[in-house]
Amino acid sequence: MSALFNFQSLLSVILLLICTCAYLRSMFPSIIDRKKTGLLGTFWKLARIGERKSPWVGAACLLMAFTVLFWS
Repeated sequence: MSALFNFQSLLSVILLLICTCAYLRSMFPSIIDRKKTGLLGTFWKLARIGERKSPWVGAACLLMAFTVLFWS
């Protein structure tokens, strides 16, 4: 089943995008810049969410890992 039709998979993809964008922005700040438009601008917004809400994103990642490993 596609990640678009399965809510748990969609949440996993979104969390992975947030974490990946925040990591890439910390390593290579020129790649994900706030002045970009389109898809790279969306990546900047995801990186900003990962930077500012990092305790909540981390808790969501742990919860998602627990549900993927033990629930499904």
